[in-house]
Amino acid sequence: MKLTGKQKRFLRANANHLRPIFSVGKNGLNELWLNEVNQAVDSRELVKISIQQSADVDTDDVKEFIENNSDISVVQTIGKTVLLFNQSSNPKHRDISNGVFSL
Repeated sequence: MKLTGKQKRFLRANANHLRPIFSVGKNGLNELWLNEVNQAVDSRELVKISIQQSADVDTDDVKEFIENNSDISVVQTIGKTVLLFNQSSNPKHRDISNGVFSL
């Protein structure tokens, strides 16, 4: 899904208070990890991921892996933090996406 500048700004503002709930460590990226991230993004819509110092990958690798293997949009990367967004499949969890798509 392609996001406009206004939509990305809205998502960054909403993610300001969030803490990373996933991290990438020395085990790197794999399908099991991505499935867990998909489930979290589906229920929360907006998720932060941190990349640990011991990780063999950087933010560009994580961004490429997520975008190529899922429908999740990478909104922003700052340092070792990646911000992810995807519309929830459950209408009850669509608080953020309703605001995004109204812009």
